Amino acid sequence: MKRGVFISLEGGEGAGKSTNATWLADYLRSQGKTVLVTREPGGTEVAEAIREVLLSPGLPGMNADTELLLMFAARNEHLQSKILPALGQGTWVICDRFTDATYAYQGYGRGISLARIAELEHWVQGNLRPDYVILFDLDVATGMARAQARGRADRFEQEHVAFFERIRVGYQERAQQSPQRYPIINAAQSLEQVRQQLQAVAERIVAEAVT
Repeated sequence: MKRGVFISLEGGEGAGKSTNATWLADYLRSQGKTVLVTREPGGTEVAEAIREVLLSPGLPGMNADTELLLMFAARNEHLQSKILPALGQGTWVICDRFTDATYAYQGYGRGISLARIAELEHWVQGNLRPDYVILFDLDVATGMARAQARGRADRFEQEHVAFFERIRVGYQERAQQSPQRYPIINAAQSLEQVRQQLQAVAERIVAEAVT
């Protein structure tokens, strides 16, 4: 059986990844694909418990390396229990954030060595990488305004603006390294315009999957 296609959705706070993950899944199902939608950190019972620790604004601040290790602990559980079995069955997997988020948030945002993240990436994932990383790019001010409108801020959303500016730079630099694998969506546009961009990307992915 042909392995499923692995797609991750990335971007800063308020970029609209979660909303568009559902839309993308519906589109792919309309094209005859079996689709699993999941998220990071999280996706399994154990990984969701780790997510609660990572995002809780009620806990004291944690060391950046602790945060990094928790991210990869949740990711390993998620991969072994959910993502890898689904891909092996030919299911297309859409993941709301994956390791690019770790490079952006813990690497560029927190200042952790990218080489250290790469070592953990190889240990936990081996050679597995998303086939496509769809980046929802949005200016920080607009993104934070959208995030604040959702209600109580989690631990990451309470960070200062400079943190999120570094994250955006990190995402953009990673996308520039492999433009074909990192299609960029202008998330500042209207929802209809974002969906038009996303459909064009999805059509390309489906076309490339059959070649």
